[in-house]
Amino acid sequence: MELLLRFLLLCGVADFTRGLSITTPEQMIEKAKGETAYLPCKFTLGPEDQGPLDIEWLLSPADNQKVDQVIILYSGDKIYDDYYQDLKGRVHFTSNDLKSGDASINVTNLQLSDIGTYQCKVKKAPGVGNKKIQLTVLVKPSGIRCYVDGSEEIGNDFKLKCEPKEGSLPLRYEWQKLSDSQKLPTSWLPEMTSPVISVKNASAEYSGTYTCTVRNRVGSDQCLLRLDVVPPSNRAGTIAGAVIGTLLALVLIALIVFCCHKKRREEKYEKEVHHDISSHSLRFFRNVLWDLRFLEKTCLLPRAVRPLPEATSAAITHPWDPCPRPTWKDIPRLSTTRCQAKTWNALLRVRRSHPPR
Repeated sequence: MELLLRFLLLCGVADFTRGLSITTPEQMIEKAKGETAYLPCKFTLGPEDQGPLDIEWLLSPADNQKVDQVIILYSGDKIYDDYYQDLKGRVHFTSNDLKSGDASINVTNLQLSDIGTYQCKVKKAPGVGNKKIQLTVLVKPSGIRCYVDGSEEIGNDFKLKCEPKEGSLPLRYEWQKLSDSQKLPTSWLPEMTSPVISVKNASAEYSGTYTCTVRNRVGSDQCLLRLDVVPPSNRAGTIAGAVIGTLLALVLIALIVFCCHKKRREEKYEKEVHHDISSHSLRFFRNVLWDLRFLEKTCLLPRAVRPLPEATSAAITHPWDPCPRPTWKDIPRLSTTRCQAKTWNALLRVRRSHPPR
């Protein structure tokens, strides 16, 4: 027992002689994402604390998968704040004179990755002290969307929904009616603090403007909803109109397909006729040229030959030629139509203007 008392006395004397102590109590701080967190760390020194002053802030991440990280350091009258890349440029001492006993810091533009336990360590030999602060970063409710799920008709069942895009749990909901009669239906009261209100057998009295407010520990947001409960629509007429519209669309599509098919057939026919005409014309003029060469060989026409008179169905006369007058029977493969005979005479005139050499 005496030994125990001596041990406690020695410890008390040691604590008393050490002098340095951090007066800020350990605490938990909650802040919203994007805000600035003030982490206090104030200390006092004793007369025995004559060594150099060193201040160190460490972060123990919430996931416990990383070792403690030094985020800012004061040593040798200099500040070093580039140890931790995730907080680089966002952590600062609040006091310009750290020797005055204020080692508090500010963490700006808070992010969810900043959640964790922050530890303040102060050393001035022989005194040493440290305190821990738990920082929690929450997300304010934002992007609230209010809408009606269902048909807003008298006698129908539908739902009023309130959905935030983001926000840290727990979330609290509150519905209010702003326009017309502000009295809410009795059946809705149990659901006025939930994100969904189920409406049964709707009536026109439910119409109006509603607001939904979403809150958590760091902020709130709200949205407006206009509810218009109207008489039931003529569904039979709507269905009939839809059917008629569909039929008209099908008829129009069929007409377009028919016209396109007809146009393609006409284009194909024109190409075939043009090809046939070209083939017959080529074959006709080839025969005429062959007949001209035959006449040159058999009749020995002079170079200065005059145009032949119009051919007849009986014979072609040549009063200036020494050759006997040929008949249609004497000319092999020559056609006997009047139109082709005129063409033959025209070719003879061309032959006269360009006699063979």
